[in-house]
Amino acid sequence: MKLKKVLALSMAAVLTLSMAACGGGSSESAAVNTNEETAEAAPAETTKEAGDAAEAEDTAEASGLSYTNIVLGESYTDITTTIKWLTHRTDLIDSGMIDSYIADFNETYPNITVEVEGVTNYADDALLRLTSGNWGDIMMIPAVDKNLLNEYFVPYGSLSDVSKAVRFADQWMYDNTVYGIASTGNAQGIVYNKAIFEQAGITAIPKTPEEFIAALQAIKDNTDAIPLYTNYAAGWTMGAWDAYINGSATGSSKYMNQELLHTQDPFQDYGDGTHAYAVYKVLYDAVANGLIEDDYTTTDWEGCKGMINSGEIGCMVLGSWAYSQMVEAGDHGDDIGYMSFPITVGGKQYASAGPDYNYGINVNASDDNKAAAMVFVKWMTEESGFAYNEGGVPISMDGEYPALYAAFDGIEFVADEPSVAGEEDILNELNAESELNINSGGDSKIQSIIEHAANGDMTFDEIMAQWNEAWTSAQETVGVEVTN
Repeated sequence: MKLKKVLALSMAAVLTLSMAACGGGSSESAAVNTNEETAEAAPAETTKEAGDAAEAEDTAEASGLSYTNIVLGESYTDITTTIKWLTHRTDLIDSGMIDSYIADFNETYPNITVEVEGVTNYADDALLRLTSGNWGDIMMIPAVDKNLLNEYFVPYGSLSDVSKAVRFADQWMYDNTVYGIASTGNAQGIVYNKAIFEQAGITAIPKTPEEFIAALQAIKDNTDAIPLYTNYAAGWTMGAWDAYINGSATGSSKYMNQELLHTQDPFQDYGDGTHAYAVYKVLYDAVANGLIEDDYTTTDWEGCKGMINSGEIGCMVLGSWAYSQMVEAGDHGDDIGYMSFPITVGGKQYASAGPDYNYGINVNASDDNKAAAMVFVKWMTEESGFAYNEGGVPISMDGEYPALYAAFDGIEFVADEPSVAGEEDILNELNAESELNINSGGDSKIQSIIEHAANGDMTFDEIMAQWNEAWTSAQETVGVEVTN
């Protein structure tokens, strides 16, 4: 039986979606592609990598293997092979959902067998598997340097071609060649229990940090629910906080990959409730004011899903991917809502949007397995309903938006523009030198905010000053010019 797609709502009239964020072929997205294509040429040391990428793309096109050339149900129907998929979605393996997707795929391609391996500590283990070569045919691309993409992955085609078919095509792009297709997209906000907010007397969605902290206090005063559940013990959930410091906190699609690199003291207090300072201070203040669970060291990731569904938790700071999991975790799915992060920039709210993990195909796989893998990726993107089922931004350009985004009425979605040519790997270098690991598994630094706020041994400004010092030192070591 085909998987039933979550009811979707066309958001054309509901959301002001910044398609510059989505890497599309429409006029709205031209700014993204133009920026990349008209930037100065890469330095000499990247010439070989660019040549290798172009050669890889030419080889793929010569063999007819490209994402846009595949017609599902017609292309590669004569292939009989077995492919292996390495994924982080162990929950979907345990629930049997992935088996259901594969069964549906096999109705069209019965001779392509898909084996799946789930990895719990994916961010770290996948990198080790990638470099060892022991991972199969499809993997969710981990945090690898972009100039190495052509060494590991098959090109899907040129950015100009692929971006006409899928959103976020530039996420794993190098030298205008696409090496990754997003599994789904996420808007960044807060999952919350609408019934608890109503019980607490909260009549309007908070739009500023001050309003949000006041709402948490109202939940504590008027309900039995935990106002903000941190998910500290899970570790990886802490990285969610990094996802709000770009579009949500600045309104700029250039901030993360272009402006942050060259910004002096990016964790300073801008004085207007915006930027990274305001994002992280929400967490610090919530902890310092006793608006979280009694013992943050004992949080339970799996258990929290049922807790928010039943009204034991008021809200959690997580990407939109978490919404469907909370809805399905109990009998009160209708009480689950999703709202934007409470920051207002110049009188307007924005929401960061971007891709989840991307499918990458092993460049060393056999020709049949490369083709079968790309067919499967395209089927997952265009036919499976995966993005809808996950409550995510659809990756296919033809996809409509799930109804959960109705709460984002009037809020502009902003996703990151790519780095300018020659600066693709600078953020990785700054992250490594500073050890802040922004948007790259920086769980421990977020955990430290909770620890210091709970212990009262460091003020928030002292933490931010420490981070600014580390960032400045990294800029000097990497040789980054500070212009902002």
